[in-house]
Amino acid sequence: MKTAFINTIILDPVSGIENKSSLLVENGVISKVGELTKDDLKDAKVYNLEGIYCVPGLMDMHVHLREPGREDEETIKTGCNSAAAGGFTSVLAMPDTKPIADNAEVLGFIRHKAQDHLVDVHLAGAVSFERKGTALAPLAELHEAGAVAFTDDEKAVKTASLLKNALEYAIMFDLPVIEHCEEESLGGGVANEGFLSTLLGLPPNPSVAEELIIVRDILISDYVGGKVHFSNISTKRAVEIIRSAKEKGSKITADTSPHYFSLTEEALKSYDTNLRVNPPLRSEEDLNAVIEGLRDGTIDCITSDHSPHAIEEKEMEFIYAPDGIVGLETELALTLTELVHKRKIPLSKIITLFAVNPRKILNLPVPQIKVGEKAELTLIDISQIWTVNIKDFKSKCKNSPFDKKLLTGKSVGVMNNSKLFYGGNYSGL
Repeated sequence: MKTAFINTIILDPVSGIENKSSLLVENGVISKVGELTKDDLKDAKVYNLEGIYCVPGLMDMHVHLREPGREDEETIKTGCNSAAAGGFTSVLAMPDTKPIADNAEVLGFIRHKAQDHLVDVHLAGAVSFERKGTALAPLAELHEAGAVAFTDDEKAVKTASLLKNALEYAIMFDLPVIEHCEEESLGGGVANEGFLSTLLGLPPNPSVAEELIIVRDILISDYVGGKVHFSNISTKRAVEIIRSAKEKGSKITADTSPHYFSLTEEALKSYDTNLRVNPPLRSEEDLNAVIEGLRDGTIDCITSDHSPHAIEEKEMEFIYAPDGIVGLETELALTLTELVHKRKIPLSKIITLFAVNPRKILNLPVPQIKVGEKAELTLIDISQIWTVNIKDFKSKCKNSPFDKKLLTGKSVGVMNNSKLFYGGNYSGL
């Protein structure tokens, strides 16, 4: 089977290519890049992508697929469908399933359920048994079962001793420990601590709770020599601490999510529970620092922290609703709108944040657009103006604060594993 993409703009930050061209895919492999002849197009399904960018397939390294255990909120299939609709060919599944992914059986179940999808599902194993922070999970077993990272996601690794032990094991496999940055005794609140949290009567979650864990983990990472990846960076001081540590050679990386560069704590005046995230939305100063961290490379990648929740869970008082929003289907568009069109960060930099850096952090192959390579592609119309409609989401859940938001830029298709998602439909190649 042959598929031809003609008149597209190929943008591959690894090879440094950005030019108008065409490419031919045969049996899931790129067979030609450049001008296509009549013979090339014979018996091919042809897509005219005038004005559309063709980039290496994007990856989101922080996704909650909920299966096994909460199939009412999301399944591996619906989560992968949501990823494809958002422009992603690869995701990293967090271990907060029920049962917890702290053993080979659960990882094997997820891997089996995901094996035939267009979207590649990579696995993160828990750092501790049941993510309770009392005893180390069998990290070697998890690695053998396919884990490419370890995390007690939604919780910081509970003690410095446990983190040290986890890093010592992770070093043997050259894998990172992904850290949720919240010091337990200070965290737990639902709003950024300050005037607004007092005004709204919401329990505070101070920025120092995030920053303390970052400082602790940097010191332990430096001491042991292991890799720590900080997730959902949201404060100015956190960005400054990470920047300084990187300059001194620390083996650390970091990500943030679109809500931390598109929304501030001021939005909480609506008491919309879809705005309850962890860490909480911060100040305008924090937002600007996060954007600068993305611009200068302090923050290595962008993730959605895709967190589906049932409608009955979110429709309650703000302090009782669970943290998290669904983000896979708005993540790229928010990034294009807020960073490319408004802040003028180059598209090539954005593609590096999405397609290249996550895979480097996880020691995964980075897709390239060249002859002989597997066709793992994302197609992006950076100028398409559209309005978010949660009713159209492929995800089972609709807990997004961006419903009815006007955005500029969108994925129009993805290709991977000899499958194509284009125009809202899947097809085999």
